[in-house]
Amino acid sequence: MQGLLLGLGIVVIIAYLWYVSLIKKRNTGREALSGIDVQLKKRADLVPNILKIAKKFMEHEKSLLTEITALRAQVAAGYDQSDSEAIKSHLAAAEKLNSKMGQLMVNVENYPELKSDITMLQAMQTYNEVEEHISAARRFYNSAVSELNTAVEIFPGSIIASMAKVKVMPFYEADEAAKESVDAADYL
Repeated sequence: MQGLLLGLGIVVIIAYLWYVSLIKKRNTGREALSGIDVQLKKRADLVPNILKIAKKFMEHEKSLLTEITALRAQVAAGYDQSDSEAIKSHLAAAEKLNSKMGQLMVNVENYPELKSDITMLQAMQTYNEVEEHISAARRFYNSAVSELNTAVEIFPGSIIASMAKVKVMPFYEADEAAKESVDAADYL
C-alpha cells in the first residue's frame, strides 16, 4: 500500500513539474511576443514622422503612403495573445508593414532632395535600428515558441497541455514577398 501511495505521489509530482514547465514556456512565449510588440510600437510611432517628411517630397507615392498608414493602424490595434489565429494575423500585418516601409525606403532613392534631407536621414537611421531590434525580438520569440510547441506536442506534455489549456503558438514567418530573391535591375 505504501509503495502504491509513493508511486502515485511521484507521478503527481512529475505531472505538476511538467505543468509548471509548460506554463513557464507559455509565459516565455508570451513575453517574447510582447517584446516584438514593443518594437512594433516603436516602429509604429516612427512611421508617421517618416510619412510627414516624405509627403513633402513624394507627390506620386500617395497610394503607398496611404497603405502604410492603414497597415500601421492595423498593427497598432490590440489582439488576443491567447488566440493563435489573432497572433498570426497580427504578425502578418506587421510583416506587410515592414514590406511596404521597405518599398518606401527604396522609393526615397528616387527623390534626391528627400534622400539628402537631414531629418529624413535621421528618421531612416532610427527606423533601421528599430528593424534590427524587431529582428532580434523575432528570433527570441521563435526560439521560445519552438520550446513551447515541442513541450506541448510531445507525450506526456500533450496530455498535460490539453488539461491546462496550453496551446501551441505560431512562429513568426516572413511573408512570401520577403522570401523572394531581389533583382537589383528593378531598382536601377
